[in-house]
Amino acid sequence: MNFALQGEEVGLTQGVEAVLFDCDGVLVDSEPITNGVLRDMLEERGWSMSAEECFRFFVGKAVRDERATIEARTGLPLTEDWMVEFRARRNAELMQRLQAIEHIHAAVDRVHGALDGRIACASGADRHKVELQLAKVGLAPYFEGRVFSGHEMPRSKPAPDVYLAAAQALAVDPLRCVVVEDTLTGVRAGVAAGAAVLAYVPAGAPAEQGAALLQAGARRLFASMAELPGLLGCA
Repeated sequence: MNFALQGEEVGLTQGVEAVLFDCDGVLVDSEPITNGVLRDMLEERGWSMSAEECFRFFVGKAVRDERATIEARTGLPLTEDWMVEFRARRNAELMQRLQAIEHIHAAVDRVHGALDGRIACASGADRHKVELQLAKVGLAPYFEGRVFSGHEMPRSKPAPDVYLAAAQALAVDPLRCVVVEDTLTGVRAGVAAGAAVLAYVPAGAPAEQGAALLQAGARRLFASMAELPGLLGCA
């Protein structure tokens, strides 16, 4: 089944054949947990910042891609041993505290059924984290065999590589894909891939957040995952 996005402002005329979901902040509410662990571990190395400052700097980014800044601010090398410890502490916290984004189960189930399974999870995070999170919140069956990690691509987001790989695996032209994102980095990656990007901005988020995502190329903002099937015309 193909269907069109609802509303002329979305601007996708060829019809939607696949939906590509980011993971963190879109499927699971993991970003406060991961950034909390990262903030604590960077403070242990001498880079002190608030939770809000850490979130603003790192949201949507892979820690490894910020190696130069981390080393400059801490005066210490970003070693593989440190990354192993970070991932272990992060994963332990995620296993204890992770929750799914509200209404995401029903939304994914509806979109998955309407598109005959042509959905994927395309994340900038490492594969182990993504698969751990999907399993933890009960979303793994919807994305089995269709999880794509930016760590396994030549370039991470905001480059389009992970979204292009997901579209190719689904045998769908990126121009007929919708990307669901929540960060500037992710929106830019989806736009660069040629997809139509819907940006999830939860109620209560600062107005400037949504404005920035639109400026980056998102076709439309929405505040609840309960809206997503309707936006895709499959409610």
